[in-house]
Amino acid sequence: MDSAAHDLSRVLIELGLVVIGLAILARIASRWGFSAIPLYLLGGLAFGNGGLAPLNLSENFIHIGADIGVLLLLFMLGLEYTAEDLIQNLRFGFLPGIVDLLLNFLPGFVAGFVFLHWTPLAASLLGGVTYISSSGIAARLLSELKRLQNAETPLILSLLVLEDLTMTIYLPVLGVLLLGGGPARIAVSVSTTTIVIFLVLAVAVRYGNWLSRKAAHESDEIILLTTFGTVLLVSALAEHFQISAAIGAFLVGIAVSGPIAEQSHRLLSPLRDLFAAIFFFFFGLEIDPGILPKTLPFAVALGVVTALSKVMTGYWTARRAGLEKPACVRAGTALVARGEFSIVIAGLGSGIEPRLMPLSAAYVLFTAILGLLLGRVTK
Repeated sequence: MDSAAHDLSRVLIELGLVVIGLAILARIASRWGFSAIPLYLLGGLAFGNGGLAPLNLSENFIHIGADIGVLLLLFMLGLEYTAEDLIQNLRFGFLPGIVDLLLNFLPGFVAGFVFLHWTPLAASLLGGVTYISSSGIAARLLSELKRLQNAETPLILSLLVLEDLTMTIYLPVLGVLLLGGGPARIAVSVSTTTIVIFLVLAVAVRYGNWLSRKAAHESDEIILLTTFGTVLLVSALAEHFQISAAIGAFLVGIAVSGPIAEQSHRLLSPLRDLFAAIFFFFFGLEIDPGILPKTLPFAVALGVVTALSKVMTGYWTARRAGLEKPACVRAGTALVARGEFSIVIAGLGSGIEPRLMPLSAAYVLFTAILGLLLGRVTK
């Protein structure tokens, strides 16, 4: 009993310290008139293992909070769009999605294969790290800068969704290759994933309005519990079938419509802000500062190249849609930050190439901060 009480008190103390620390960082950012996200990242870096003042945190607890933050970020972004918007944006974004893949996967692959002399498989992992933008950071940035209703936002969203959908093919294929599987196992894995994606999309598009009407209620408590529980459940099912949990959360947001969407937005916004702050702090905790000096020069060079390629991707996509130059620039800078998926990919390949994880950590930290800065200065 004493041991259980001690464990509970430790968790509560840790949680209190983290949340109060994040509140202080948010106050500093507010006073400076700047996004708090870079401060959350650097705070995690300072208090993680190898940092200036390491905290003995309950890693599982913080990790779960960080995961919930990502899900709520994507769910709230999905609330801004209808199923019809999603279909239209995906149709328009198919060609830009191909351009996005070519411009941003190849720099990582070439850097790994040519300059670092890695195997083709390890270089492909680095290509995945440089390809996938951070949906979580992009969603947070769009929300903080009040750009959810901007003309370029649906185009940004379509590219992010296509990237996440591409990951649902990319990750199973890599998983099979890392286990030494052949073409037959790859075909089975990809087919299963594709079927599940289409089923989820079909339910969101066909039955979204009906489900929203059935779930509607005057009680805020009931709506909060229903919506939050649905986001967690659908995201868990998506992850179980090796689909991004973020896609599951985003699709729930797409499926919710009408008055319940406005009610959910009002009720879940505070939770989103809390758990999103924990996510960015936890991301910083995962990086050992001791590895940064060795990998930072190459990571910065790769980050600059792929930041330019992301800006080119977003700019061309928005220009193709007939938007003005400022909107095109905003579309490009919103895609610069890499984050959660890049770390997942690096973790998968750490066994075959030990240098992949530290390089990816430095690269993600640099592009996350650069993307936030660029997003802030573009008007």
